[in-house]
Amino acid sequence: MLEGKALIEDTDMPLKMQIQAMACASQALDLYDVLDCKSIAAHIKKEFDKRYGNGWQCVVGSNFGCFFTHTKGSFIYFTLETLNFLIFKGAAYS
Repeated sequence: MLEGKALIEDTDMPLKMQIQAMACASQALDLYDVLDCKSIAAHIKKEFDKRYGNGWQCVVGSNFGCFFTHTKGSFIYFTLETLNFLIFKGAAYS
């Protein structure tokens, strides 16, 4: 687990939640092939829904763009091994 260090690009998550996000990503990489980004993202989303309540979103890959509104204190974007991870809890759009 966590053989390579994660590099946080941007976040507004509390530190404890950041650590959980990176540990969950590392666990998913142990369970699934690195090319199976959909299963990796699903694993992380389900873990965050279970731990912090429903409404979490997760994007995993090496090349993607995004535009979203998130709940304050619920966003992290980091790189681990060859993949980028975006985790956030959705917010109502106004």
